[in-house]
Amino acid sequence: MTETDFVIRGAEIADGTGAPVYRADVAVRDGRIAGIGERLDGAEAIDAGGLVLAPGFIDMHAHSELAVLTDREHLAKLGQGVTLEVLGQDGLSYAPVDETTAPQMWEAIAAWNGRLDVDFDWRTVGEYLDRLDRGVDGEGLPVNAAYLVPHGTVRMLAMGWDDRPPTAAELEVMKAQVAQGMEEGAFGLSAGLSYTPGMYAATAELVELCRVVARYGGYFGPHQRSYGAGAMEGYAEMIQIGRESGCALHLAHATLNYEVNAGRAAELLKLVDEALDEGVPVSLDTYPYLPGMTMLAALLPSWSLAGGYGALRERLADEAVRARIVHELDVTGTDGANGVPADWARYEIASVADPRLRGYVGKSVAEAAGERRPAEFFLDLIVRDDFGTGCLMHVGNEENVRAIMRHGVHTGSSDGVLAGDKIHPRAWGSFARYLGHYTRELGLFSVEECVAHLSGRPAAVLGLTDRGLVREGYAADLVLFDPATVDARSTFEEPRRQAAGVPYVFVNGALAIRDGRRTGALAGRSVRRPRR
Repeated sequence: MTETDFVIRGAEIADGTGAPVYRADVAVRDGRIAGIGERLDGAEAIDAGGLVLAPGFIDMHAHSELAVLTDREHLAKLGQGVTLEVLGQDGLSYAPVDETTAPQMWEAIAAWNGRLDVDFDWRTVGEYLDRLDRGVDGEGLPVNAAYLVPHGTVRMLAMGWDDRPPTAAELEVMKAQVAQGMEEGAFGLSAGLSYTPGMYAATAELVELCRVVARYGGYFGPHQRSYGAGAMEGYAEMIQIGRESGCALHLAHATLNYEVNAGRAAELLKLVDEALDEGVPVSLDTYPYLPGMTMLAALLPSWSLAGGYGALRERLADEAVRARIVHELDVTGTDGANGVPADWARYEIASVADPRLRGYVGKSVAEAAGERRPAEFFLDLIVRDDFGTGCLMHVGNEENVRAIMRHGVHTGSSDGVLAGDKIHPRAWGSFARYLGHYTRELGLFSVEECVAHLSGRPAAVLGLTDRGLVREGYAADLVLFDPATVDARSTFEEPRRQAAGVPYVFVNGALAIRDGRRTGALAGRSVRRPRR
């Protein structure tokens, strides 16, 4: 027998399609679902009485590029039933790079992923996926991982941090890099259009790159230009890119924040429905919380970051330039801060790179600034912390969150940053919170509907043909949860608490969680886009 030969007895199966649950045994052999029926045999039997068996959950927006290579336990995701994470998000990640941009990327997203002890020995998307297959200490990954080609990283490779359109030659370099990434197994293209250098891209540039993605059957997953003032215009632009390029569109962490957007979810969903009626393939993901999280330096105006962080340091030494930045932050609202004047009481310092600054963690920028003008303190802080500061942004709207998550093309995500002192609880809690708070407590979904949002539907967006459903022949990425007790235990005060009510998780047929405890199995691998 192998370690993956067993039968799950008497489970209530929510198969990932949204169909009503039904009771059956499920047999697993050699990492695949070998049978579904009554009184099946297996070398080991797991009693699933009272539990729901579902496909492993798919995190459509994750920031675990380094964590999956260093954290053998990875309880943040495994503990709530996630068996596949989609990496390379927000247009900024670690491949493709060259000798110049590799160290720049390492620093650019340190506020998301930390500066972990990882040998940065890859350059292409394919080499990064190969590195994922080697996993932790050469033993494999705790979960499966898929990848999106990040637009900002590609742009940096082709033309640096310049705030200008690409030349024809530079655009060809970008198109070639996207094509190579797709050939090597990426599922699509991500973009971070309120982060530099991605925010310097015009619509036409993105359309051209998405045409490349469309040829491979991939999708475009943008963090669009604004989730505050100008949010609707930003969403409309993304739909136009999908329409013109012929590329499927997946709206990353689709939300509407700040008072200016309170109660406006119906407008966004109308845009989505109209696009779907036209035949534009559109889907979206959300996390089930109100605050967002990003790097504190993201609040800066885009023009101030042209040329990179080194150029910004020089600009901040000029008093006139510094005053202009402060004015935009406090009065007009920067493009990096969603076009809304900064309410420094809502921006909480969540993590720092320099341990000498940890006294600021958990304080709002306004509180940490004391008697100083918060915008001035903010500028000094990000420079002192070498731009590695993370922040929580308390700007969400519950009415919008609930309306968007119930849409028919919605999928689940965490947008979970795992590095830092005070991380967002969504990293450890999103999927359990969907099942507990929004399904059991509020009744926004039935169990089978919620499971479909978290498994079958995202698998369809990715184009997977052997994951995301409880079906014979499919990979045995499975989760057993208790619908009466499943819930997020992570909080803003204690964000690294394992989810409750998830006693068993299987990755490629191997038990990763048994009786709620990590087994040590490292059966995950890279999942690459199926070739057409």
